[in-house]
Amino acid sequence: MAAPARVENPQSVLFACAHNSVRSPMAASLLQHMFPRTLYVRSAGVRTGELDPFAVAVMAELGQDISKHRSMTFEEIEDWEGLNFDLIITLSPEAHHKALELTRTIAADVEYWPTPDPTNIEGSREQRMQAYRDVCDGLLSRIRKRFARGSAGLKA
Repeated sequence: MAAPARVENPQSVLFACAHNSVRSPMAASLLQHMFPRTLYVRSAGVRTGELDPFAVAVMAELGQDISKHRSMTFEEIEDWEGLNFDLIITLSPEAHHKALELTRTIAADVEYWPTPDPTNIEGSREQRMQAYRDVCDGLLSRIRKRFARGSAGLKA
C-alpha cells in the first residue's frame, strides 16, 4: 500500500511506468491538459519503448495529441533536465522500485498507482481499444481525485 501523499499541491509531477509508451504518456497528457500553465508534467520509463498507436488513438478520442511523444528513461530525463520533481507517480511495480531508489538522492514524494498494462490484451481491435480506454478512464479518475483543485475544467 502506498504511503499517504505528503505534497498536497505539487508544482512538478513525473509519471513513470515500464516503457514510457502507454500509461505514463497518457497520464502526463491528461494532467497537463488539466493544468496547462500551472503544473510542470513529464513522463519516463524504466526502459525505452515505442509509443503505442492504441494509446495515441485513445487519447485522440479525448482531443489530446500524444503522437509526438518521445519515450524517455529516468536517466534520459535526469540528463536532459534533471529530476527536479515534487512528486513521482509510478504506474508499474518496476517503475515504483526505480523511483524509490531515486529518493535516496532526490527529494521527491512517490505515489504508487497500480495500473494494468493494456498491451497484454488480445482480441479484436475494438476489444484492445476498450482495454486502453479502461486504462485511460482509470488514470483520469485517479488524477481527478488526486489533483481535485480545478479538475472541473478537464473534459472527458
